[in-house]
Amino acid sequence: MKKDTKFSTRMASEDREAIKELAKQSGMSMSDYVTACCSGKQVVVIDGLKDVLKDLKSIGRNLNHLVTLAHMGRVTVIDLESVRQTFSELCAAVRLILERKQW
Repeated sequence: MKKDTKFSTRMASEDREAIKELAKQSGMSMSDYVTACCSGKQVVVIDGLKDVLKDLKSIGRNLNHLVTLAHMGRVTVIDLESVRQTFSELCAAVRLILERKQW
């Protein structure tokens, strides 16, 4: 969303520093952080989420390769459906986390 209006307020320097630190921890600008908080949105900080997403993408690529090889008859997979189901549930859980994190 385009930021086209300026809003200013007075506060104690300690409060400003606290807000600045919280915004930094959340990976947001002070403006985005204050806007999210004032809008009643929940700010969720999940350490290591980028690494988890990177690993999920790698797992997904490997799973797709296995499926392709299985359909070609070059690999026999015993219970690929349970693996696919578990992976889908994991992706859905991560998607829910990401949706909650949207500002």
